[in-house]
Amino acid sequence: MDQIVPCLWFDTEGEEAASFYTSIFPNSKIVDVAHYGEAGPRPAGTVMAVSFELNGQKFVALNGGPEFTFSEAISFQVSCENQDEVDTYWSKLSEGGEEGPCGWLKDRYDLSWQIFPKALPELLGDPDREKAQRVMAAMLKMKKIDLHALERAAAEA
Repeated sequence: MDQIVPCLWFDTEGEEAASFYTSIFPNSKIVDVAHYGEAGPRPAGTVMAVSFELNGQKFVALNGGPEFTFSEAISFQVSCENQDEVDTYWSKLSEGGEEGPCGWLKDRYDLSWQIFPKALPELLGDPDREKAQRVMAAMLKMKKIDLHALERAAAEA
């Protein structure tokens, strides 16, 4: 087996979404665009599938029709080095979408993302359970994750 590649089902926005995502993440590109032929089920020449990479991870965007939509049951995690990265990805991906709790958002295509600093799992897993619970309590009040506020919560005595 070569690799597991997520296939994202869109109505008609696959190429637009792939362009949007590749504009946000480094080391990203559109690899191929395939079109429907005369056999259908959509009009010949319309975009059927777009192969693309986000930071080296392969994806396919399939224009399969309106039958299926995204839900929060599937999301993509973006583990960020620092608050600046959190702010950047949050701003770009939430534009035209919807901010959710605890670092979750839906982008303009209703695809769910979790944007968080790499330090978050470490803070939540601190062996000092009281410290970890203060971090959890602070995070539960946030939409976009604020690393500095989490670190302040961890440092409280």
